[in-house]
Amino acid sequence: MTDIVFTRSGDGWIPKVIHEDGELKLMLAAGADANHDPRTFTFPIGEAHLAVIREDLARHLLLWSAVLPLCDAAGTRGQLDEDAAVALLDPILLSPPSDVDALFRRIRWDRSRLVAHGADIELLERGQVCEAMRTATELSNAKRAQEYHANRRRGERGVVLGPLDTEILRYTGQYLHGATVPRRSPDAVDPALLPQVMRVIATAEQACAGMRIGLDPRRGKRATDKRDWDRMAATVDAAVRRAYPELVDDAVRTVSFLMCSEAADRSQRTPVEDDEETAGDHGKTVLSFTDDKGGEKKWVRGGPRTASAEFWEFVADRSAGDNEVFTIEDEEMGEGIQLHFYADSIARITTVRHGEAGSDPQYQVEYSLVDGMGGYRHLVSAFVRGGCAALEQHGPWMSGVAEFERARRRRDAR
Repeated sequence: MTDIVFTRSGDGWIPKVIHEDGELKLMLAAGADANHDPRTFTFPIGEAHLAVIREDLARHLLLWSAVLPLCDAAGTRGQLDEDAAVALLDPILLSPPSDVDALFRRIRWDRSRLVAHGADIELLERGQVCEAMRTATELSNAKRAQEYHANRRRGERGVVLGPLDTEILRYTGQYLHGATVPRRSPDAVDPALLPQVMRVIATAEQACAGMRIGLDPRRGKRATDKRDWDRMAATVDAAVRRAYPELVDDAVRTVSFLMCSEAADRSQRTPVEDDEETAGDHGKTVLSFTDDKGGEKKWVRGGPRTASAEFWEFVADRSAGDNEVFTIEDEEMGEGIQLHFYADSIARITTVRHGEAGSDPQYQVEYSLVDGMGGYRHLVSAFVRGGCAALEQHGPWMSGVAEFERARRRRDAR
């Protein structure tokens, strides 16, 4: 039978003292089992330890901080090292403050737990743990611990934030977690510094006005064009650094990340069409789309969407690591293009002589290098509007495979 002997109001996570099987034990929840549920650990304590735990919040929290690494070491299934836990009781609960400080310089302990419960961070950093716990509270503040860890990670990289740097990161929501998708949160910013933050944001917006980040259907329906992203990020970075040279890299990067993620989101919410292709009445009337895995789709003019939009949707649905060759063919005109995504190249194929009396048709095949997703879009759109002849200006085109391979190797070596 288990009875609770002592517990603090707090938030329910501070270790409790229980009476179980005729002895006093400290019980705490820590870590997780294989099902991600919290694990519960217990180990025996004495009456003298209970007396200190009752009367001294600071010592209670220090003991918790020191036992947590032992719980982590137990993993999802292992047993708590009770001997090691019991060995912490007298040194932490019954020893003078100087000995406790010396102990914490030798053992592993959970610093964030103490920070969350109000410990003085500067004193903790100096190793004066007992003095640091004079400001401790039963209630915890998880955000305070998160901010402490974020600043420690930045400190390990040699980054020291100024007031404006800090508020820019708060504005984008990346002060605590750099991997968080940035957003605009003016309410999170110190009102006194908000005008300065907004001037930095305005500088970034002006720098990338008119730029866009297109989709890259080679990597799926929602993937964005990495080259477009890198181009916009570089543009914003340069403008912000030029206007505000005192900003640290973290602040500059979070602003460019915000601009790029917003541009990418706009592209993902915009229907994929090709406005150039819809101008005039010229262009292809029937096209076949195929891939290397036997997939096929036919487009007929007059439908609700352009040929380019239909083709790139076909690519987004079908493209994969083992499916990177796609073809657009105009059977009536005897011409087509083949896109080689794995090599950033394209082939235009023209029928020179149709097969007659059982003979095979004869084709002219020419190759060209492609400059990323933007280059592919231009080439597909040009072919849809004017066939292989419209691709001439997008060369050079090489008929020899050996010549093309040399050109590709030279480009890849740069």
